[in-house]
Amino acid sequence: MVPVRASVWFDGPTPRVLAHRGLALDVPENTTAAFAQAIASGARWVETDVHATSDDVAVVSHDPDLGRLAGRDASVRDLTLAEVSLVRLEGGYEMPTLEEALAAFPETCFNIDVKVAEAVGPTVEAVRRAGAEHRVLVTSFGQRIRRRVLAGLPGAVTSASSLGVAVAVALGVVPVTWLRRRLLARVLVGCRAVQVPERQGPLRIVTRRRVRDLEAIGVETHVWTVNDPVAMRRLLDLGVHGIITDRADLALAEVRAATARAL
Repeated sequence: MVPVRASVWFDGPTPRVLAHRGLALDVPENTTAAFAQAIASGARWVETDVHATSDDVAVVSHDPDLGRLAGRDASVRDLTLAEVSLVRLEGGYEMPTLEEALAAFPETCFNIDVKVAEAVGPTVEAVRRAGAEHRVLVTSFGQRIRRRVLAGLPGAVTSASSLGVAVAVALGVVPVTWLRRRLLARVLVGCRAVQVPERQGPLRIVTRRRVRDLEAIGVETHVWTVNDPVAMRRLLDLGVHGIITDRADLALAEVRAATARAL
């Protein structure tokens, strides 16, 4: 049996900058070109999304269909890998498989959002084939999907699903700190992060107290999708551990500035 390598995903100092679908300034999102631009800007973490082809290969794509990025009336799930490989995005770029993306950037940590149940097996296979269990965080809005992927990748780490986040937010009404944190630890057992928007409608999700509560139980707070430098500074001042952003270049500059201010 091959030993499971310890995860390196949470190594290094915080706050982390997660390049949301890469850095797509002049190239399409979720392409190797977008990931390369993010990494060239200094990003160590890349966020991406996965769907599956009809022949069960994990393909990097946020959308289930090709309408927005390729102008085609077809879904990823209805196409074979051979057919997907012929699709051209704006500028002639291709949609990579997850295995190709992981292999192209062997020193980069990936945050992988598994979009649908059909992508669970293909995602597990791609990560295993790339030998990347130690540098991926696997997650999904769906609790069952997240758990199934994690069961297949015992060396990977994970963030909370929508249900876990909702319960964690609801526990904010508990007035006693030690009890609130104990309950949070039970709800988020096995999770190393929560990845949330700053607000959900009128509800403020990211607060200084919630960030501190989560930190106290060993859980990081990552906020999506933050592209405004003013908002980045506000969140960094609250102590968040990660910024998920389409503008990794701007976020990295804000992190450097915040680190300099703290010295």
